[in-house]
Amino acid sequence: MGQQVKDANGKLGILIPGLGAVATTLIAGVASINKGFSKPIGSVSQLSRIRLGKRTENRNPLIKDFVPLAKLEDVVFGGWDVYEDNVYEAASKAQVLEQGQLDAVKAELEAIQPMKAVFDRNFVKNLDGTHIKSEKTRRELADAVQRDIREFKEKNGLDRVVLVWCGSTERYIETNEAFSTIAKLEEALDNDDQRIPPSMIYCYAAIKEGAPYVNGAPNLTCDVPAIVELAHEYGVAIAGKDFKTGQTLMKTIVAPGLQARALGVEGWFSTNILGNRDGLVLDDPENFKTKEVSKLSVLEEILDAKKNPELYGDLYHKVRINYYPPHGDNKESWDNIDIFGWLGYKMQIKINFLCRDSILAAPVALDLALFIDLAQRAGMSGIQEWLSFYLKSPQTAPGLPPEHDIFKQLMKLQNTLRHIMGEDLITHLGLDYYQELVDSIQ
Repeated sequence: MGQQVKDANGKLGILIPGLGAVATTLIAGVASINKGFSKPIGSVSQLSRIRLGKRTENRNPLIKDFVPLAKLEDVVFGGWDVYEDNVYEAASKAQVLEQGQLDAVKAELEAIQPMKAVFDRNFVKNLDGTHIKSEKTRRELADAVQRDIREFKEKNGLDRVVLVWCGSTERYIETNEAFSTIAKLEEALDNDDQRIPPSMIYCYAAIKEGAPYVNGAPNLTCDVPAIVELAHEYGVAIAGKDFKTGQTLMKTIVAPGLQARALGVEGWFSTNILGNRDGLVLDDPENFKTKEVSKLSVLEEILDAKKNPELYGDLYHKVRINYYPPHGDNKESWDNIDIFGWLGYKMQIKINFLCRDSILAAPVALDLALFIDLAQRAGMSGIQEWLSFYLKSPQTAPGLPPEHDIFKQLMKLQNTLRHIMGEDLITHLGLDYYQELVDSIQ
């Protein structure tokens, strides 16, 4: 084994700030899978295979059989929400899954009641939940979340806990001196500094309790020096940011293909309509900006104008999200891509993706929870860049540009798993197969 990995013995708690459409779809899905009603489609950790050694060896185990992941039957869900609906009620209102599917696991879902949430309307103007903590200061709120984590762990007899943010996109903020060191962040908490967003309070509390944290929204949260420093000090794994699901997933599949074949891109216009709570929150310009920055960064890295000015120097990239209630969770995205080829001849690609936002996000949230728990047991603390595969705006070490190409991200993910388990890394060079053949003929 490459590095000593603790076994996934006992139960794993997955605590989720934000028990909305994504979280309830995930929880209902795992309950359905555990009862044998469904299969974990879309979950790489559960259904994908990984090649080990040479192609001729035919060793291709399921990832879940290769690395010691928590089993789905050993997962216990909980979380916080600004609305007091239990998970069955919240899932019914979200209208992602059919009511019959929810009714089949009704008892399991009704048993999960949200804890009162940390909420500051200044960060999410379009929500008005009342199921919120009574503590007044940032420090008191952080202490309350730490208590919640400890009590949840104790009450459910858990061995380990991870937190996965499935809450709303907060308004756009940039880092500041309060987030620059642990000491300054601690001071800011003590002084009830209003610049600290709710998501950062959850993240801070998780790390202090030794619980890995995944940021599923484009919020700043753990992408600040103080939190990264804290994660290293406490030996805790962190990952973020923003689940890669619909339109951006398509971009990270299509753009690398165009770039690989040296085709030029003149313009990429992207627009979305969605009607779930995420759409409502993003209807506010300050919240949309946070999402826009996350979505825009993807193409800039893959189609690098500095490296290939003749192909991408004039790329015009526009992203729009429109709140449209009739569609609910059925997000529809349109992409118009203006490309050019040999001798500058112009061509176009049109993509119309009618997706289910939460259906795509649920297995992503599951995999991130299971993999970050693995990272923690393997002693890998701090930023887990190898989980970029699942994220729109991957968090990286300072000064390191993110890798957005989904195929390179997949290689990084698989090679990290091979490394953890002491298997040879795979470069896909493949020349050794042919050199052995040449040698045998001589």
